Amino acid sequence: FFTCLVILFACEVAAGIWGFVNKDQIAKDVKQFYDQAFQQALMAESGASNGKAVVKTFHETLDCCGPDNVAGAVAPLWKDELCPEKDITLKNIIEPSNCHKKIDELFSGKLYLIGIAAIVVAVIMIFEMILSMVLCCGIRNSSVY
Repeated sequence: FFTCLVILFACEVAAGIWGFVNKDQIAKDVKQFYDQAFQQALMAESGASNGKAVVKTFHETLDCCGPDNVAGAVAPLWKDELCPEKDITLKNIIEPSNCHKKIDELFSGKLYLIGIAAIVVAVIMIFEMILSMVLCCGIRNSSVY
């Protein structure tokens, strides 16, 4: 069990380092995934699409609406169905928040939150490894199996 935890810990550290080094590529891939889901949601039958669920999740989580390249004239056709309802303010009318910008902000501005979460997970895994080794030694030293 300890060996499995060490291997998982090493994989998580390697993935974290790789993700930090390639954060721009990851943001680009997430935007591409969003664009594909958005296109799928636009082309799908009403209510029967995984793309709509993915797009709605993006919109609600990031508090955004639509990608960069959507024409304003087409917006009313999909906006009511896919975008979260929010109060109409002057800022929302002048500068609508698109999801590409929000994804970039997530990977550039909120990177420290992702790092803190990774450090918390790493500390928990270290405690798990210590406790599993203590348990292993306790079982080995026990006279009754």
